[in-house]
Amino acid sequence: MQIVEKSGEGLSRVYGVTVPVSDLNERLEARIKEIAPTLNVKGFRPGKVPTAHVRRLYGKALMSEVVQASLNESTQKVLDDNNLRPAGEPELKPEGDIEAVMDGKADLAYELTVDLMPEFTPVDATTLTLTKPVYNATDKEVDEAVADLAKQNRTYETKTGKTVKAKDGDQVVIDFVGRVDGEAFEGGTATDVPLVLGSGQFIPGFEEQLVGAKPDSDVVVKVTFPADYQAANLAGKDAEFETKVKEVKAPVDAPADDEFATRLGLESLDKLKELVRGNLEEQYAGASRFKLKRALLDELDSKHDFPLPPKMVEAEFASIWGQVQADKEAGQLPPEDAEKTEEQLQKEYRKIAERRVRLGLVLAEIGRANSIQVSEAELNQAIMNEARKYGAQAQQIYNLLRENPNAQAQLRAPIFEDKVVDLIISQAKVKEKKVSKDDLMKEDDLPAGYSE
Repeated sequence: MQIVEKSGEGLSRVYGVTVPVSDLNERLEARIKEIAPTLNVKGFRPGKVPTAHVRRLYGKALMSEVVQASLNESTQKVLDDNNLRPAGEPELKPEGDIEAVMDGKADLAYELTVDLMPEFTPVDATTLTLTKPVYNATDKEVDEAVADLAKQNRTYETKTGKTVKAKDGDQVVIDFVGRVDGEAFEGGTATDVPLVLGSGQFIPGFEEQLVGAKPDSDVVVKVTFPADYQAANLAGKDAEFETKVKEVKAPVDAPADDEFATRLGLESLDKLKELVRGNLEEQYAGASRFKLKRALLDELDSKHDFPLPPKMVEAEFASIWGQVQADKEAGQLPPEDAEKTEEQLQKEYRKIAERRVRLGLVLAEIGRANSIQVSEAELNQAIMNEARKYGAQAQQIYNLLRENPNAQAQLRAPIFEDKVVDLIISQAKVKEKKVSKDDLMKEDDLPAGYSE
């Protein structure tokens, strides 16, 4: 085997690798002799198939195995002999006539390109000083949350009298038949449907046309389905709904008292408040941790400056830019981005890609130095959590994820990152600072320099 370093600039290395055809043929012969005794071929006694016949029948397939094994072994030899720590999978580019190689008539030659992990010393976590914003739920917030909960569980009572008309917030009970171009369409007919006017439950324009309707009245509702409506055969189409308003009901708020708490399955109003407070505190604790983690990442970013593997940056940028382009086509770019040129956006998002790669390498190195691992139990829990999102298909998705190494790597990565972040925070100096709810919940901007 011949290995020649072609170039070695920065973190990129390019090697020329040649595996002599004699080595390939020698390994092929060994493989043929290995399997020949196990074959059962028509016309020959079991285990007595001549090697020449095995070569004619299976030579190409076996040579393919030999070539793949040679590629794997020679690539690993390049990495081991040169003490290389690759940043991602090396790239292999075949050279010469690959068909001749498969026929056992030519050397296996290829070019191996590999990006290297940068050499750097991570910052000492004990030298970091971080501020953790904290906010505690107030009694007023708890009372308001309980009141909102009661509002969501309101009941509706039928309105009576000759002057009854539906208004926003009322519930109407309706039958309807929807038609497009005079033809009723699938899913457009229903009976005894309760609809709260102003809830936005139906397509735009439907509920507004029922405001003012009387009980036992007929209303023709004319609407246009949204262009992005989920049923493609209706998207953008004009439709008419022959609607029968059967009842008009007024909302009746449920008082936030012990009886209301009991209806929700709790012992008392105090227990309900206790539960609500716990939920609010959990929400604020999550926001607090998110802010602390963001502050930590900003610190790590500012304290590390080292060359980045080019292919890692390009892959991260491609992922980010693909999402930006999709958002642009859908008209969903943030207002601050919509006014920028493509060149400006590419420059900014490339900086963000570099930040992500830099931070990923720093966290990975700290995790490696501290032997941080994601256990099988932690990974399995993450797989189960992901599978549960698919309802009835949960078991099928679970099985697929268990068999997919790439999917498992994607689930393992955030667990590993959080464990490393927890380790650093436990070693750093963390000061708590009380802040307002608005300050805790507002979205942070990127550090200076990322939008220039």
